[in-house]
Amino acid sequence: MSDGCGFPAPGLHSFLFKPIATVGGFEFNKVMLLAIITTIVIIGFFYAAFGKAKVVPGKLQMVGEAGYDFVRRGIVYETLGKREGEKYVPFMVSLFFFIWIMNIWSVIPLAQFPVSSIIAFPAVLAVIVYVTWVSLTFKRHGFVGFFKNVTGYDKSLGPVLPLVMVIEFFSNLLVRPFTHAVRLFANMFAGHLMLVMFTVASWYLLNSWMVPAAGVSFVMTIAMIGFELFVQAVQAYVFVLLACTYIQGALAEHH
Repeated sequence: MSDGCGFPAPGLHSFLFKPIATVGGFEFNKVMLLAIITTIVIIGFFYAAFGKAKVVPGKLQMVGEAGYDFVRRGIVYETLGKREGEKYVPFMVSLFFFIWIMNIWSVIPLAQFPVSSIIAFPAVLAVIVYVTWVSLTFKRHGFVGFFKNVTGYDKSLGPVLPLVMVIEFFSNLLVRPFTHAVRLFANMFAGHLMLVMFTVASWYLLNSWMVPAAGVSFVMTIAMIGFELFVQAVQAYVFVLLACTYIQGALAEHH
């Protein structure tokens, strides 16, 4: 796409990829390939770091332990506590690094695309967290307890209790998984669009008489890359933090 001046403005077409291969009517594209590579990278890294763990860790093991402890102590323990949270650490570590690596492809040469800017991937992860939260709530509190948990039942609210229960019910069962997925998707979608815009603008202006403007656009591209690196990690952190918060709500005793 382009406007009257010929500038190839980025848009929704920047998120569409031709199939790399088609097998039995199933189209396999670049985004799916990056998701598979993400899985292989994470499994390979942690296997290399902890497959033959030593009492005196090497450099790779130290990096792996630092990442693992960051999620365990900085997110899970802070939200769920050590006793309740320990069993969920592997799940949360997997979520964090999977999302982070999916995001970071945006600034990797040749890849240059954040997998989580395609809504299907955040949606599936949000559904996994949602199912975990619902099943834990049922298991811990039973049907009546589950109903009270998701409706915010509190008889001290008096006449407004029915209204609060309806709002909480729809908020927890319908809005929660939607916002959990969209928060990650929207940030990565917008960030990638901005990064593509400044990158394309730098090249476009460099090939015109507005060379000084190309320099400004290039500086903005570098700044956007640095900002994106920060946002990519923050979004992984926020997604896992919210997942822990939901589980904490499922495990909490309702009075």
